[in-house]
Order: sequence, then structure tokens, then C-alpha cells
Amino acid sequence: MARLALSDDILMKIEKPARYIGNEVNAVVKEKTKVDVRFALCFPDVYEIGMSHLGIQILYDSFNSMEAVWCERVYSPWVDLDAILRREGIPLFALESQDPIKDFDFLGITIQYEMCYTNILQILDLARLPLLARERGEECPIVIGGGPCTYNPEPLADFFDLFYIGEGETQYRSLITLYRECRAQNCGRTEFLRRAAQLPGLYVPRFYQAEYREDGTLASFLPTEEQIPPMVVKEIVTELSGAPYPKKPVVPFLKVTQDRVVLEIQRGCIRGCRFCQAGQVYRPFRERDADTLKQYALEILKNTGHEEISLSSLSSSDYSQLPELLDFLIEECTQKKINISLPSLRIDAFSLDVMSKVQDVRKSSLTFAPEAGSQRLRNVLNKGLTEDAILQGAALAFRGGWNRIKLYFMLGLPTETEEDIRGIAELSNEIAAVFYDEVPREERIGKRVQIVTSTSFFVPKPFTPFQWARQCTKEEFLDKSYQTKKAVAAQRNQKCIKYSWHEADASVLEGALARGDRRLSKVLLKAYEKGCFYDSWSEYFRNEKWLEAFADCGLSADFYTARERGMDEKFPWDFIDCGVTKEFLRREWLKSKREETTENCREKCSGCGASRFGCLAASDKDFLERNGRKP
Repeated sequence: MARLALSDDILMKIEKPARYIGNEVNAVVKEKTKVDVRFALCFPDVYEIGMSHLGIQILYDSFNSMEAVWCERVYSPWVDLDAILRREGIPLFALESQDPIKDFDFLGITIQYEMCYTNILQILDLARLPLLARERGEECPIVIGGGPCTYNPEPLADFFDLFYIGEGETQYRSLITLYRECRAQNCGRTEFLRRAAQLPGLYVPRFYQAEYREDGTLASFLPTEEQIPPMVVKEIVTELSGAPYPKKPVVPFLKVTQDRVVLEIQRGCIRGCRFCQAGQVYRPFRERDADTLKQYALEILKNTGHEEISLSSLSSSDYSQLPELLDFLIEECTQKKINISLPSLRIDAFSLDVMSKVQDVRKSSLTFAPEAGSQRLRNVLNKGLTEDAILQGAALAFRGGWNRIKLYFMLGLPTETEEDIRGIAELSNEIAAVFYDEVPREERIGKRVQIVTSTSFFVPKPFTPFQWARQCTKEEFLDKSYQTKKAVAAQRNQKCIKYSWHEADASVLEGALARGDRRLSKVLLKAYEKGCFYDSWSEYFRNEKWLEAFADCGLSADFYTARERGMDEKFPWDFIDCGVTKEFLRREWLKSKREETTENCREKCSGCGASRFGCLAASDKDFLERNGRKP
């Protein structure tokens, strides 16, 4: 075991020292003399959050399978250790070797959530790296950003050497090969980045220039050198069953957010909800083969000792081999007393048969996401759910023995009215009433239905049909949450309904960062200098500091949030080809205003553009052929 970077005295002073000592089960340790490329993989949040992220585990396993490459992990130090590292002058270190991050060749940071942006600056600062990419010298690691937020990387452009756009399993081997070649040729940092910018899926901000109009909108965004591509096409795994997958994921020493085996059964989504960025950028829909997943399940359970297994996807009900996979898992998990978690189930596709299989092992609450309280607004969202389907699904759940249901809605959606807001409370009430209608009195003894209704505030995201939409102000959001709370209190079954809502200030800031441009880099830097980090944690979020940062930089968050964008406006992310075309998104935006729905991908191709990747699943081909349509 490597000598720890922190002394026993420091470890005794901080909360949860196990976050920082490494040496967990399945952690990879290599001999330094046998590796020539060292990669620090970072999740810019606390250990318990980062260790729950499947993408990090996939990349960690993939990098360490490469010859002479050693990938290690680093997470944001919690606020107690952050203060000590600064006071004692201890550089941020990787868990496996306990070596300083500044000594690595690469620092790869996954960017999952806008409210973690200042934590990225914390990582760079504690690692003793220049925060601005242009100030880094030859001795500094190459700082790479990846993950869903890179579909608009511009607010972070000043801090990263390059961004990887798309799925990480495809291009990193080529990038590392290029790095070795450039190092052998003494090309230098700038030339390496110039060549990297010509690899598929890689974006190097320093080779692009943005120009703005007097009204603040983007006028042009062009490469500064001839060999740099004007468009960056996302990377995608075309054959998911053959893609790398961690059979021996790292097992944490302490309880983390998702302490379980995770089986990613598919990527993409057939549904086309207009608010959902993941449903657009992860197109086309791809499945993993059930036999492959069965093998993975057995291996990972054996290699980790976890007591729960979860099926991961955007819409698990759409997995074509779900019954077969569940039959297998139920048999295995019943013998081993392992719980099965089925997130992302659509209430209209949820069946009593599936529930009865799962309930024999161990039950937990069911989570459904109607998203809107009225059918009209669900049509605007293209949610594809009717109220009858929602109530029928609830009835199936109650008959199956569940008495606790979580409901997720959004407030501040485009075209939302007071009637739509009241509909959230009314639908929650009707679902509670279904329990008393469906469950006989004698079976209700000692039971009480619990409806946990939660509303988040709508944040328009890039590469969605709502990327043109106006976002509500803080005051509007708070008024809508008050209306919802009041409506819940007026319901007959209000004692069975627990209502909660998210932070309005944070949602507005998230909206500004989500659709921001390169000018926001200086706002981020100013906010960090004012002490902002861990903004995703409400106890540390300081909205007044952010407002000061915007003002100091001569910018307004309202410019990025509180206006509907013109149909022909150039967006900061338009240089990225995410698979779906801007014309398709524009058509969907106009259809939403007309309250028109679009069929899901299995019913009819909507012409989004993602079919050009040529990876239609065999199950989808069979589905189309059975229904008399050509794949």
C-alpha cells in the first residue's frame, strides 16, 4: 500500500477519512516503473457521489486495461479537508498512489451537472495547476472534460485543454497513442492539442474564436486554423454488447449514494420527451444482449459482495428482453437474498407481472414521473402518458402490494397555466384515492398510502426542443411552488400527500450555465474567487456571491435564462453534432406550441438524424418487421 498523503493527525480531524485513503476492493494498483502514461480520473463532487457514477467505473476499467497506462481516481475533498490542504500546503492527490495530481499526464474530469462547475476550479486549484488553460506549461497534465455537460462546454472553455464529446469508450486509446507519439517527437503541448483537435469527437477550445453582436447574441464561432474542423461530431458506441464494462468495479469502504451492482441494459431512449437532454444526445437507442447482462450480473455480484442490483437506463420498460432478464435475476437474487431495483419504469408500461416477480425479494417505494399535472401539458412535453394510463399503473402497483409512490413533476414548463399547476395536486390526490378503491379494507389494516410529490423547476437544456424556451425567474418559480402547496392542502387526501420542491436560486443559475457562452468562464472564475464551490449542496450555495460575480463581469443571468430565443439564433453549442439535427429540434419546438405529440421511435421514425449512425438494435428491427415496416 502506498504511503498516505495525509498524516494520521489530519485523518483523525476530518469527517469520513475513508474517502481519501484508497486501497478499496478492486482498486487497481500498478508498478510505476511499468507504466508510461498516468491518467487521473476525477468526479468533481464528494467521494460518495463520485463512487456511485457508472461512467467513472467504465472508464477506470477501460483505461487500466490498456498496456502501460495507469488510471487513478480523485474526487473533490469535502470542505473540512479542503481547508486543511490549503492551510498545510498539501497538493491534491490521487487515491491509488497518493501521488500529487500535478505529476500526472492527464487529468480527466467528468462534468455531470452545471452546479459542480466551481468544484472543477477547486480541483485545479488544490492540484496546484493554473486555472486557465492558456497559462499551463509543458509540465502540467492535459486537462480533459467529458460527460453530458460537454454538449455545451463553452462556459468552461477557458479552463480545459480539450473536451471529449460523446461516449468515452471509443477514442481514448487513439488519444493516448497520439500523446505518446508527440512526447517521443518533443512536439510540445500546443502541437499535441492541435493534432488532438483533429481526432473524432475532440474539441480544443483554444483553436476556436467566438464573436458577439451588440445585443449579446453569438455572431460567429469558427476555428482559427485551417486544419481544425468547424464541426465536432459526438463519439458513439455502435455495438453496446461488445463495449467495455467493469466486471470488478471498485467497492467503497463506506456507504455511498448508490451502493449496488449496476447493470446498464441500454443507452438512448425511444420516447422523445421534449425537456430531456439525455433522450436526445444519447440517441440512437441501443440495447445490451440479455445473455451478456446475465453473465455480467453473476461476475459483478461475485466480485463485489453487493446486496442489491439495479438496472440502469433512461426507460427500463422499453428494454425488449426485460422479462427474460428479470426471470434470471429473480431466480439468482432470491437464492442470494439480493434486492432488485428497477428505476426508470414508465407507469403506462408497468405490469402486475413484473411487480409480482420483484416483490418476492424485497420491496421499496415505486417512482413514477408524470412530469406535468394535465394532459394538455404532457402533450406539450411529448410525455406520451394519459391520465387513465397513470391511474391504471397506480392501481396495478397498489394491487401488487405497494403503498408508497413517489411522483416527480416539473414547474415552470413552457405554456404552463394555473390549471396545470393545480393538476399536480389533483393527480396526486386521485392516485391516493385509487389505493382505497383497489385495496380491500381488511388488507389496509396497518397500512397507509403515501404519495410523495416532488417538483423540480424546469431548466431548458441544449439539444432539446426546449432549447429556445424562456426560463422562469426565481420569483415566478417560488410563486408556482406556493400555488402547488396550496392546491395540495386543498385536496381530500392531502394528509396522504407529502410535497417538496427544489431550490429556485440554484435552478436559475443552472439554467444560465446550461445555455451560457464562453463569456461565463470569467463569471465562474469570479464566483470561485468569492468562495463558491459545492454549489450543488444547498448548505454551501451562496446565490448572492453569484449575483455579485455576474455584476462584476458586466453580465446578467437573465440574458441567458429569461428570454425566449429567436428561431434563427446561433447557439454556443451549434458547432457540436450530437446526432439529432437542429431542424428536427426546431420542428419539435413548434409542435410543442401546437400541443402536438410525436410517435416514439418504434412506432414511426421522426427523422431526427440519429439513424445515420447505423446501430438499430436487432430487437428493434424485429419489432418493425413484425409491424410491416422497414427498419
